[in-house]
Amino acid sequence: MADEGSTAYGRPWADIPRELADHMRPHLDEVADDMIQEIQTRVREYDRPGDGSYSSTLRTAVERVLHYFVDRVADPGHDPSPVTDFFRAIGRGEAGEGRSLDAMQTAMRVGGMVAWRRITAGADALQASPRMLGSVGEVLMQFQDELAAAAAEGYSQAKAAVAGEMQRRRKRLLDLLFADPPAAPEAIADLAAAAHWPVPRTVAAVALGRHHQDARHPAFPPDVLADLTRRTPSLIIPDPDGPGRAKLVDRALAGTLAVVGPTVPVIEAARSIQWARKTLGLVQRGVIDTEGEVIRSVEHMSTLILFQDEELITSLADLRLAPLAHLRSSQQDRLAETLLAWLQSGRNANEVAMRLHVHPQTVRYRLRQLEELFGDQLLDPDLRFDLEIVLRARALLAEGAGEHIVSPAREVVGDSGEVVSFRRT
Repeated sequence: MADEGSTAYGRPWADIPRELADHMRPHLDEVADDMIQEIQTRVREYDRPGDGSYSSTLRTAVERVLHYFVDRVADPGHDPSPVTDFFRAIGRGEAGEGRSLDAMQTAMRVGGMVAWRRITAGADALQASPRMLGSVGEVLMQFQDELAAAAAEGYSQAKAAVAGEMQRRRKRLLDLLFADPPAAPEAIADLAAAAHWPVPRTVAAVALGRHHQDARHPAFPPDVLADLTRRTPSLIIPDPDGPGRAKLVDRALAGTLAVVGPTVPVIEAARSIQWARKTLGLVQRGVIDTEGEVIRSVEHMSTLILFQDEELITSLADLRLAPLAHLRSSQQDRLAETLLAWLQSGRNANEVAMRLHVHPQTVRYRLRQLEELFGDQLLDPDLRFDLEIVLRARALLAEGAGEHIVSPAREVVGDSGEVVSFRRT
């Protein structure tokens, strides 16, 4: 069973004679000088002859390490926290200065080499056994590992803190860009600079479906602002129409329910996200088909116009489709489908038959029914325009019927007392 001085690595500290510390202490200043000289010679980053404060910091670090090492030789249970905390702080400092830990780790290896050289040089005078020298070498490597691990921990903590703060700034910037009314350009520029986000000339906002929260997170380019914690997870794509940008966006969003809003100036980002959200809502209701690809609002502008004010278009449908009110639901559907195809095909019965895959005689029969129901309304261009609008909206909703419809149909009572549904049920 291991004694009090044992560590997770075994017994190396406990196997070193305590009196070795007394032999080391008188030589610590000399060893520190050797270490500093060797480090500055071998590690270019530490050779700063004109920087007195840096040389002082290097000496402080070397002396702390040496004194702690000797104290631990004298007492294997010596508290390591002061020196490990010191190296955590060094790691945080290196991260804060934007440097890697490579130079520091090289300096530690050089320092360890100098220490081992001095120990082996005095081994004969100490009459040190091979076993004792092996234990000293082992604790020396173990000690270096402990300090390197502490520095790496501090480095990671600082990097995580910086990344977290940068992410918070970018989320605040996203909020500012989506503000309505728009924020002042100066406020956007200031926060963008703090978030290390170069302000582009144009942007496009992206709205993501909620199911994205349970899926893998796409890897977005670093210039994309993202907040996946919003009620509607959102992005801002800089310069969306630049060379290769569309393909880049499509790759990043592959497999994700995503709608890209229109390209707008930066200060109009709120308009882009509004249209992206409206489009996403229609996609989720089945009105707009995804086909498994990234959706762009600009490709569905006519549909967006139709559904910009659903109460208004429902009222127009109630008015213009009133002649169908007394018919059964199935009859309403057939005649509405035929009337829309007739309006879209230039009022050509044969083309209507081809569109609907029915016999031309069937089409002519339905058209006679429609003429009886609507009368002279079908001769008025303005009324035909209204009819096409409401019938297009009706057809889009019918395509998204069933599980995709997330809100109840609007129903009105016709003159006959029967229910007329704008949305298919």
